[in-house]
Amino acid sequence: MRHNKKFNHLGRTADHRAALLSNLAVALIQHKRITTTLAKAKALKKYVEPLITRSKNDTTNSRRVVFRYLQDKDAVTELFKEISVKVADRPGGYTRVIKLGTRQGDAAQIAFIELVDYNENMSKAPKAEAKKTRRSRRSTKKTDAPAVETSETTAEDTKAE
Repeated sequence: MRHNKKFNHLGRTADHRAALLSNLAVALIQHKRITTTLAKAKALKKYVEPLITRSKNDTTNSRRVVFRYLQDKDAVTELFKEISVKVADRPGGYTRVIKLGTRQGDAAQIAFIELVDYNENMSKAPKAEAKKTRRSRRSTKKTDAPAVETSETTAEDTKAE
């Protein structure tokens, strides 16, 4: 029985699942975005977010705990040097899962998972919208009307010459 066992076993043994999630986490840390199945992306999100939270506190013990999960020195170094600095002020939600559709061969749901702070396109869009201000029609018409008259008079002056 699987009462109150919430995590997805992904059709693998415990050792195979641990190795899979470790490899996916290393790939995510190195490449900042990976494409995988939706089930694996959701499982990876639960696996890697506590590691990123732990990386905010750069101590020997934190590095040892993270290394126990990742088993890759380069990934641990990058996590503690680069990623933890970028997510230092973020209280959580370090990853984003976006569905891409289904795979042709087996109709598996495909998604990509990415580190939120490393996607420049998504991070710039809200800032650009926040800067827009609303203008009333009255002020727009007043400023546009003289500009139009000036251009018309300039065109008429050019024709007259």
